[in-house]
Amino acid sequence: MDFTFLLGLLAGLLTTTAFVPQVLRTWRTKSANDLSTGMFVVFCSGVTLWLIYGILTRDFPVIIANAVTLMLALTILAMKFKYR
Repeated sequence: MDFTFLLGLLAGLLTTTAFVPQVLRTWRTKSANDLSTGMFVVFCSGVTLWLIYGILTRDFPVIIANAVTLMLALTILAMKFKYR
């Protein structure tokens, strides 16, 4: 593995794990009132496009990071609607 690949994996790991505390907090409190629905819809759309880009360019770090980020962001969005 070269430095660029490892850098991509590290960047993806950090940006993806940033969502874990929010998922856990929303799940524990059963409240997502302070989260912007619009922001998460736009964010999920952008992450979906990044995922497609990663697939088309066969960029493994981009694919993995955005697939996991999309799952976490969609989980938050689903809880936003569930816990209204």
